[in-house]
Amino acid sequence: MNWKCTCAYDGNGLNGWQSQPGGNTVQDFIEARLEQIFKTPLRIHGSGRTDAGVHAKAQTFNFKADWEHGADKLERAFRSGLPAGIQVYQVEPAADDFHARFSATGKRYAYRFYEGWARPWDARYCWELGRRRLDESAMNTAAAQLLGQHDFTAFGANRGDGSEDNPIKDMRTLEVHREGPTLTLVTEASGYLYKMVRSLAGTLVEVGLGKLTPAEVRTILESRERTNRVATAPSKGLWLERVYY
Repeated sequence: MNWKCTCAYDGNGLNGWQSQPGGNTVQDFIEARLEQIFKTPLRIHGSGRTDAGVHAKAQTFNFKADWEHGADKLERAFRSGLPAGIQVYQVEPAADDFHARFSATGKRYAYRFYEGWARPWDARYCWELGRRRLDESAMNTAAAQLLGQHDFTAFGANRGDGSEDNPIKDMRTLEVHREGPTLTLVTEASGYLYKMVRSLAGTLVEVGLGKLTPAEVRTILESRERTNRVATAPSKGLWLERVYY
C-alpha cells in the first residue's frame, strides 16, 4: 500500500528535512516512529528538502507498507512518538505510482519580514529588520521581473553533494504583501533550486532597502551566475505552505 502523508513542523532546532548521519531531522524522526509502528525500518520520500531552521505547514511524503487498520488509525499512531515540533496530520492511501517528489507539479512558500523587533514568540518565525524599512512597491516591481519560465541559476546554490537540479523553473507567483510592520513574500513555482526562495527573499530585501534596482535584479537573473550580489535570507522566516499535485 502506498501512503500519502502531510506533516507540519517547526524548523527551529531541527537540522532540516533530509536524513543525515547526525540525525535530528524531520525525516529521521518520522522514520523512527514508523519503525516503531511497523516493527521494521521504512524509508519515506519527501516532496523536497527544507533547510535547517525552515518551517512547513504542509510538507508531503509517501511510503509503502502493508497496514490493515485504515488511514485514520495510522494517522492516530503518528500522534505519539514524535517531537512536539513535528505533526503528521493527514494520512491517505495513494495510487501505487504516486511519489511525493516526482508527482508534484508545484510548491508554494511564504517568507516573513518584520520591520522592527518582533515579540519573542514571533521572532522565531520571521526576519527582524530592526530600524531598516522596506519599499514594498520597489520589491514588487523587481519581483515582476522574475515571473515566467527562466533559468534561475543565479538564485540557486551548490548543495555540495554532487547533485544538480534543472535550473529552468516556472515562476507563477512572486509578490510582497504588507500588514503593518509585517511583510510577507509569497511565491509559487513549478519547483525551486537549493536555497532559491531564501535567495529571492534576500535579494528583494536589497531592493526594498534601495541597494539594488529592479532592473539590476533582471540583469542578475539573465547572468545565470551566482555572485555575492545575491543575498541569502535567514532560514527562520521561511515556510513551505503547500505542495501541488
